[in-house]
Amino acid sequence: MDKKTLQIRTKQFHVDVIKFCSDFPKNAAGFETAKQIIRSAGSVGANYRASARAKSKPDFINKIQIIIEEANELTAVFTATNKTAKANYNPQDKKS
Repeated sequence: MDKKTLQIRTKQFHVDVIKFCSDFPKNAAGFETAKQIIRSAGSVGANYRASARAKSKPDFINKIQIIIEEANELTAVFTATNKTAKANYNPQDKKS
């Protein structure tokens, strides 16, 4: 995948995450979770674009490592959400 395509995809990913988070519950937990997911998604794209302007190979590697950390944070949030959803799932509940 070329650099431009990846820049477009990371930007679209951020937009898609913002839209996804708009459906979160309108309470403290929903706002905090949405805020963290949106920040991580935005950081992935921003740091990828910054990596293209790296001053050296070590700088490039550092920026890519930051992207990996942010992506891992997104994965951790979604893993925790999945675990909570499964723990709260009641097959007898008509809204499930």
